[in-house]
Amino acid sequence: MSRYLVPVSSIDLLHFQVKYPYMIRSLLGTITGKTDTSVIVTIHGIGYLVYTNALHQTYVPGDQVELYTHLAVRENALDLYGFLHERELEMFELLLTVPKIGPKSALQVLCQADPDLIATAVTLGDAEHLHTVSGIGKKTASNIVTSLAGKVSLSSAAPMSDTPATGSLSSAQVDAIDALITLGYDQKEARALVLKLDANLSAKDLIQGVLRQAPLI
Repeated sequence: MSRYLVPVSSIDLLHFQVKYPYMIRSLLGTITGKTDTSVIVTIHGIGYLVYTNALHQTYVPGDQVELYTHLAVRENALDLYGFLHERELEMFELLLTVPKIGPKSALQVLCQADPDLIATAVTLGDAEHLHTVSGIGKKTASNIVTSLAGKVSLSSAAPMSDTPATGSLSSAQVDAIDALITLGYDQKEARALVLKLDANLSAKDLIQGVLRQAPLI
């Protein structure tokens, strides 16, 4: 959404934020622009700038997209944050309850870790797992796991077979994931591809296996 807005008083802003926290909950429109951190979704001639973690998608102008959104109200702007899945939006809004995590930080967390990984780490009380698999800083991971304890149910966590607990990821797997991210793979994609391969392989063999199966274009 455009940052160039009609100025409002602090009192008006407070009333707006309290009364309309969920004013815009989804957008269905056409991609007409893209930056490193956002897309522009045009609907009936109006372009909405939406910050999103969905930029691993290969969007091109003219693509249709539906994003589930959160409207963040600040003193000098109204910012939209959008997600391809409702589950991501729900986790985003949970992250906003964590001390020292605002909308931009919450979005960055979801760029590095999917909701299933976060939910499993919180349920297990395992900040180290969240840090190791996603690359999220240790302090932030610990803050998330501590603050969201009791807010994420076991039913919302990923099955154990899909998201290994701490110790089940070998050092070779972690090294391979880090190397693949450096090469340009998305973190979620790199992790998923490595987990499809034999866990006993060396980091070098894991990297080569991923490059053969899903080469970068």
